[in-house]
Amino acid sequence: MQVLLVYPRFPQSFWSFDKAMELVGRKAVLPPLGLITVAGILPDRWQLKLVDCNIRDVSEAEWDWADLVILSGMIVQKDDMHAHIAEAKRRQKPVAVGGPYPTSLPQELEAAGADFLVLDEGELTLPMFVEAVERGDTSGTFRSEIKPDVTETPVPRYDLLELEAYDNMSVQFSRGCPYQCEFCDIIVLYGRKPRTKEPQQLIGELECLYDLGWRGPVFMVDDNFIGNKRNVKRLLRELQPWMQAKGFPFHFSTEASVDLANDDELMELMMECNFSSVFLGIETPDAESLSLTKKFQNTRDPLLGAVKRINETGMRVMAGFIIGFDGEKAGAGDRIVEFVEQTAIPTAMVSMLQVLPNTALMTRLKKEGRLVEDMGGSGNQNNLMNFIPTRPIEDIAREYVSAFYKLYDPLQYLNRVYRHFMSMAEPRHVASNRGKTTPKIVKAAMTILWRQGVVRSTRWAFWHHLFNIYRHKPRLLVNYLVSCALLEHFVEYREIVRRDIEQQLQAYLQRQQQLAQEQEEPVAVGSARQS
Repeated sequence: MQVLLVYPRFPQSFWSFDKAMELVGRKAVLPPLGLITVAGILPDRWQLKLVDCNIRDVSEAEWDWADLVILSGMIVQKDDMHAHIAEAKRRQKPVAVGGPYPTSLPQELEAAGADFLVLDEGELTLPMFVEAVERGDTSGTFRSEIKPDVTETPVPRYDLLELEAYDNMSVQFSRGCPYQCEFCDIIVLYGRKPRTKEPQQLIGELECLYDLGWRGPVFMVDDNFIGNKRNVKRLLRELQPWMQAKGFPFHFSTEASVDLANDDELMELMMECNFSSVFLGIETPDAESLSLTKKFQNTRDPLLGAVKRINETGMRVMAGFIIGFDGEKAGAGDRIVEFVEQTAIPTAMVSMLQVLPNTALMTRLKKEGRLVEDMGGSGNQNNLMNFIPTRPIEDIAREYVSAFYKLYDPLQYLNRVYRHFMSMAEPRHVASNRGKTTPKIVKAAMTILWRQGVVRSTRWAFWHHLFNIYRHKPRLLVNYLVSCALLEHFVEYREIVRRDIEQQLQAYLQRQQQLAQEQEEPVAVGSARQS
């Protein structure tokens, strides 16, 4: 069996960092970890080829070679997934789909023409699928309500990747999250009981990356890395001596809940293992909105202090914010901007609330008759909300655009990055085997110095900040310049957000006006007859 694994293209988004990737000669930020994990589960007797469409297109030779096409992806990748299903069917190739998007909305993939729906977690459903294919079945749906034991998950097939095309590598230690945020689909897909791998199992995956020659950033893709703190500490205690023996070849980033700030031991262990950044789901500084959406873990301690403690420990904080919660008071966008400026969080992702499939939020809004089927829903930052909010959508949209635009004003952004890095502790360890300084890296650095230090009005602040970082925080200089480079993406992307939201808002308001006119017309006719 010759199997073509295809990872659909992402649309341009906050996290695509397109301009920054161009500077350093990379094609994508992260590899398709789910798909290479699928490859590790499939039988050795099957021949596999992988194409990440974020890197390149599928070639004619690869289409001709394939006996079977397997696609996996998230909701945000739906358009390209549908396009590849159509292309495979045009070529009379059987298609199997899996991953978060098919698992959440299997009816859409069935309607798109997929032959096999391999849903839920592949450790349990892929063997069912393989058995069906090998006995000659031409279609089927494979599901499992049981959550697999991830200690049995094989090492992902990193060898199938074009490693040089990626900016980061990725590994996964745990699945699931103990919290109950109303808008989140992670607990729907993976459950509220975090399941973790064994420490030596994850170290084996890192060993594989090391042997393949990878050096530099590795993203722990766990949706809440500290969901099971006891097991995370076990991992970190075994990871530290391995990292030290290898000369600290990687630096890690991950996602965690805000209560990380309350565990000094955990933060200390993370620093000893060379964690350099963490993404926090802050969502909103409005305590009432946090309680309403059941994000209670963010209401127990002051958020400002939590961000400060994590930053001072030595980890760069990234954060997510949402506008449009029920009961939200006017000015939510400005309050988010004020919070970000107070905490000096460099990378602050702001988006309008989207209702994701099968979440508690969807269930509630469906009962209330507030879902809007033909609006948004992709989870991207340049889409309107896909439900009727409790305050005018035009107010929310305009606050959102304004907040996004202010946050990524070039001078405001550089000042914020500078303050954040100046308050950070320097890393404990400097890698003894850093990747080589390539001509592309040198060119990227020169481009940043030219654009931000000469061409733009940021020039005086840029050189002041760079000199002080070099003088006072020399070990942070490279990471500081990387954060500066991200501005090249944000400056462009904020214009895209403004354009797309304004266009969608105008179309929405026109539809509402037409509906209002249609509802008024029968009354007008009746009045004319009475006269």
